[in-house]
Amino acid sequence: MAKPHSKHLLPGFGLTMGVSVFYISLIVLLPIAAILLKVTGMGWGEFWRIISSNRALAAYRITFSSAFYATIINGIVGMLFAWVLTRYRFPGRRILDALVDLPFALPTAVAGLVLVTLFSGTGWYGQFLEPNNIKVNYTQLGIIAAMTFTSIPFVVRSVQPVLEDLDESYEAAAQTLGASRWQIFTRVIWPTILPAFISGCVLSFARSLGEFGAVVFIAGNLPGMTEIVSLLIYIRLDEYNYEGAAALATVLLLVAFLTLVATNALAAWQTRYAERNG
Repeated sequence: MAKPHSKHLLPGFGLTMGVSVFYISLIVLLPIAAILLKVTGMGWGEFWRIISSNRALAAYRITFSSAFYATIINGIVGMLFAWVLTRYRFPGRRILDALVDLPFALPTAVAGLVLVTLFSGTGWYGQFLEPNNIKVNYTQLGIIAAMTFTSIPFVVRSVQPVLEDLDESYEAAAQTLGASRWQIFTRVIWPTILPAFISGCVLSFARSLGEFGAVVFIAGNLPGMTEIVSLLIYIRLDEYNYEGAAALATVLLLVAFLTLVATNALAAWQTRYAERNG
């Protein structure tokens, strides 16, 4: 009698599950637990004093606002990138598609050095911007530019596969019924790609919050002006102030966790939406 075909490609659930849990615990859970233990040992009063100091509040404001602006830019530009890559065929398309992933492969410190060079007074961009009183290096604009560069692939790679899988027969039907191009986009295409677009923007925002290497070179790192939370954490570690670094890291950890919850909720929404309209 033939054995029933197993739906599991990899045998040994106990072993594979154990290795997976061990790896996650070693790489993710234990470091997080160490941070939380360090925070719980200092008491609520000390924790609040650290995270609510004027310097920390200024770092939050600069970090979150810069990430917000970078996400808006990435949402617009990333959407256009995904649209061009899926709807048009042109020479160099594959090269452009590969360049989208360059921020993933390029070390962030190298990206920071490149941006500083481009936006300097004699750089390719800076030589046109600075004569018009637009200074990027060592300002919040530089932080936004660095965050935008490192996080734009999330929007493109979230929207692109949804556009590729979109059934063009719906667009053809809407066109047959007399809908304009704008109506087809807003009423047929946009509702379909909206969950993926929001998910990509959330991931882009989360990536921007944790950016360090690219920002540290272009920001100037002036407390209260261009100092981000990641840099302040590094400074506290350099001062051997582990409690202060852990407290600030906990704030970013909480924001990252809430972002992860939002991303998973959006992914579930996208799945339900696809099943309902599939």
